Amino acid sequence: MKETKVLTEHYDKEEYRFLEGYQKWGGYSMLRKALKMKPGDIVEMVKASGLRGRGGAGFPTGVKWGFLPKNGEPRYLLCNADEGEPGTFKDRLIMERAPHQLIEGMLIAAYAIESHKSYIYVRGEYNYPIRVLEKALEEAYQAGLLGRNILGSGFHHDMDIYRGAGAYICGEETGLISSLEGYKGQPKLKPPFPAVQGYLKKPTIVNNVETLAAVVIILRDGPEGYRKYGTEKSPGTKIFSLSGNVLRPGNYEVPLGFPLKDLIFGLGGGIPNGHQLKAVIPGGSSAPVLTAEEAMRATLDYECLANMGTMLGSGAVIVLDDRQCMVDCLGNLMHFYHHESCGQCTPCREGTGWLDKITQRILSGQGQPADVDLLFKVADNMKGRTICALSDAAALPVMSFVTKFRDEFDYYVHNGKSKVKGKVLAHAQMYH
Repeated sequence: MKETKVLTEHYDKEEYRFLEGYQKWGGYSMLRKALKMKPGDIVEMVKASGLRGRGGAGFPTGVKWGFLPKNGEPRYLLCNADEGEPGTFKDRLIMERAPHQLIEGMLIAAYAIESHKSYIYVRGEYNYPIRVLEKALEEAYQAGLLGRNILGSGFHHDMDIYRGAGAYICGEETGLISSLEGYKGQPKLKPPFPAVQGYLKKPTIVNNVETLAAVVIILRDGPEGYRKYGTEKSPGTKIFSLSGNVLRPGNYEVPLGFPLKDLIFGLGGGIPNGHQLKAVIPGGSSAPVLTAEEAMRATLDYECLANMGTMLGSGAVIVLDDRQCMVDCLGNLMHFYHHESCGQCTPCREGTGWLDKITQRILSGQGQPADVDLLFKVADNMKGRTICALSDAAALPVMSFVTKFRDEFDYYVHNGKSKVKGKVLAHAQMYH
């Protein structure tokens, strides 16, 4: 079983990180092609390709570009490289191995939406990717691929890197914009949507790293060539970050619609040491969990996973085997979301705190008989009541964990120890 390497075809070549090596393999030829086209024609190409945002929401990219008002105001393009979703590390791969592919995709996108300024908002902890991007930007400016009159086309564009300060919430596009403007990284109410009023209150497009890199492939292969892979509603290939209890964790590029079991047991090599698959989180830590039985019949596309009550999200597939205590796993997740809530909305600020406290109480062996139902009730009351989706991101895993692995939660409460590990997993003592 092999990957379908479209975006990542040359990622194994060290020279691909640098301008000379990137150009050797056709780099920036699609920018030259784009600069001879009408901007609107590129937007239509991306629409026709069916490319959906690869950051988690899965919104059609070309449609998003089409929301920009024709009012003559300056426009901004923001690349969301914050990548804070636990289990996700595919954008890091692109920035480290193919920084010029990202820059070329951004330049094509910027030309298509008629933007003369863009920022790459990078997760603060990504020191090495930032150094690689800085070198690539320097090379691009020196080669006349950035700045004034790019390749003699009359189009000018400047690009900068902005380092985040380690806040998960800044991966949400309006939180990212607040941070970029110099304010506290807190999400904003929508509407107005960023395409109408975003960075500095000007029309703004925010796209994920993988989304922008894919624009190069769409220009190269055309919408039909891009749609050769994937499904009707989820076209193209996607990079999935596989982690957890698998023999070969890592990033794998496969067509959307690829069977989840083939990713885990084929490309990933299966579960180590003869253990059994227990559960899979299919789209990053905010995606509701699948049981082993569900995972074996799931395909990796937006529609199938939505029909199963979960989501593709950022494409972070976290595998859990029969050694894992689900109460313990949920404890880790709830501590994370409590820590990362920006505190702006009461249901999220208070709700994540409650979920963390109740889970830690169970884990410390002090759980009350009503705690399992209380977890579900608190989570249910948090859904759909906040400015951004962080509240839901904490609530949905709770509801799926408690529903699908209720026996483990009840056992822990009644016996004061883990059903799987036979002991107290006292995170409460560790964290507080």
